[in-house]
Amino acid sequence: MIPSTYPSTPEIARLTARMLLEIEAVHFNAREPFTLASGLPSPTYIDCRKLISFPRIRATLMDFLTVTVMRNAGFESFDNIAGGETAGIPFAALVAERMALPMSYVRKKPKGYGRNARIEGAMSAGQRVLLVEDLTTDGGSKLSFVDAIRDTGASCAHTAVIFYYGIFPETEKTLGDHGITLHHLCTWRDVLAEARAQGAFDAETLEAVETFLDAPREWQDAHRTT
Repeated sequence: MIPSTYPSTPEIARLTARMLLEIEAVHFNAREPFTLASGLPSPTYIDCRKLISFPRIRATLMDFLTVTVMRNAGFESFDNIAGGETAGIPFAALVAERMALPMSYVRKKPKGYGRNARIEGAMSAGQRVLLVEDLTTDGGSKLSFVDAIRDTGASCAHTAVIFYYGIFPETEKTLGDHGITLHHLCTWRDVLAEARAQGAFDAETLEAVETFLDAPREWQDAHRTT
């Protein structure tokens, strides 16, 4: 069912951050940094996959994501909702249900047997596809998914995520140069603000996280282990 009412964009960001903190999807540790998929260190880590285990929060955030996309991109702008393997698949299914649209998903690479497909489900030429994922850091991983969608003859000009790092200035240019508009619910700045408001972490940790958010590449260079 498509939600008909929703909070303002700033309130959606604050509530999303609050929910992520509530389920302990947010991890801060400056003393023993996390290693991201890129191999780079970070004092922050977010686990949006945990959301699938919390029905009330999951439902609320999917309502938020659906109305954010419809408000920003249009109410009749899509014909298919595609999830990126694997974290984006459940969220794509939930958004597709709300928008009463077909759902498909995109593999990271061809499956290697059978039809050797990257697209699973029904997707056809001319369809306008929304790519849904859990998060984006610098936007790079979205490009391959979008290209696979476009290879079917469908178009993909929008991607929607629950969480956007929001600290790498090249992200939106990378996506924009590829003809993609990003929609998101909250960023690290929103999470940091809510964590401070709640006293969720000690002051030293929050200061270290803010230092990283202010200059992430410099922080990563200074904390490389190899």
